[in-house]
Amino acid sequence: MEFAQPIWLFLLLLVPLAGWQSWQSLRRRPGMRFSTTTAARAAGPSWRVRLRVVPTVLRVAGLSLAIIAMARPQDRNVIREQFAEGVDIMMVLDTSTSMRAEDFTPNRFEAAKNVGAQFIAGRTSDRVGLIVFAANAYTQAPLTLDYTFLQSMLSEVEVGVIEDGTAIGTALAMAVNRLKDSEAKSKVIILLTDGQNNRGELSPETAAEVARTLGVRIYAIGVGQHGEAPFVVDHPFAGRQRRMVPVEIDEEMLQAVADMTGGQYFRATNNRALADIYEEIGELEQTKIEERSYMDYEERYAAFLFPGMLLLLLDVLLSTTLFRRFP
Repeated sequence: MEFAQPIWLFLLLLVPLAGWQSWQSLRRRPGMRFSTTTAARAAGPSWRVRLRVVPTVLRVAGLSLAIIAMARPQDRNVIREQFAEGVDIMMVLDTSTSMRAEDFTPNRFEAAKNVGAQFIAGRTSDRVGLIVFAANAYTQAPLTLDYTFLQSMLSEVEVGVIEDGTAIGTALAMAVNRLKDSEAKSKVIILLTDGQNNRGELSPETAAEVARTLGVRIYAIGVGQHGEAPFVVDHPFAGRQRRMVPVEIDEEMLQAVADMTGGQYFRATNNRALADIYEEIGELEQTKIEERSYMDYEERYAAFLFPGMLLLLLDVLLSTTLFRRFP
């Protein structure tokens, strides 16, 4: 409950003073004189004397309720309607064996999964899907608003399940195919890879041409340090060995693919940089949310005014009848 004219409530500070003055006036009012009051003292005070404070209490309560009514108490019912214009996003994740390189913590693939899960958790009304690829591409999860399910499917992705290779063009084509029937005004592909397109019959450029035709933007992320990166290999005789392998990211191709569709290319060299890139993409592709508010006011002064007037009327009635004093 709120008050439309709360300034009237300051008058409540005067109500106790008015009640005190009324009570003092009642106590000091002169009575009739008798030659002796011995018999009256022995009889004790009557019920009228004991209850003579009632009119003062009624007056104080009535004035308080009347003042509250003057402040116009109201119930305000706020109705808010939100209209969200979501973005459709296909995440395309490289699962080739080179993603096990340990220039990220603990490695590129786990870092990509962790940051991807955080990106999904930050969505509100965007549909997000997941495609994984190596030599071939597969839909791990279609476009969905069930982020818990999507994160579960992302957590199940592993390196080595798909035949090794890097079919970037095939993966992009599959992502475009998933977005072609989308009615969202913004359709996005986030491609994350650490290599070069060396498998599949479709080139990344061709897939990007199709994406541009369908109004799909591609944000490409190349993951890996510059130069060489540590990589653990299983030697048949020496066991697990740590070697330095060259980082071969086709940045020229990824830049061309992104530019062709109106997207951007990013290079991530560590975990923090990768998280910042996803955050930047999230800001570039923000969901547009419109909010309309409707305010409904319902006056509640009558619930205070009528009881207050009744109490004041009862005060006058009792003061002039049962509790009337002479002279």
